[in-house]
Amino acid sequence: MGGLSIWHWLVVLLIVLVLFGRGRVADIMGDFGKGIKSFKQGMGDDEEEAKAKAAKIHSLEGPHHDAKPAGEAAKDPHPGAEHRN
Repeated sequence: MGGLSIWHWLVVLLIVLVLFGRGRVADIMGDFGKGIKSFKQGMGDDEEEAKAKAAKIHSLEGPHHDAKPAGEAAKDPHPGAEHRN
């Protein structure tokens, strides 16, 4: 009583085809496919925007992002050691 057999689904499919016709069902499925394609394209656009923002932020940081913080520079036991020969 709880589950539907294959025959129940076939009857439902037959009723849907009679009510809407084959052409209308095909149109609905085509629109559904276009919707999925549009959704995937929108997701791809979002990823491209995120990458562009990350690249912009990275370019704005410039070369100073590798420098030591001020506290670490004071802790260096041999300041200027890189200049010794």
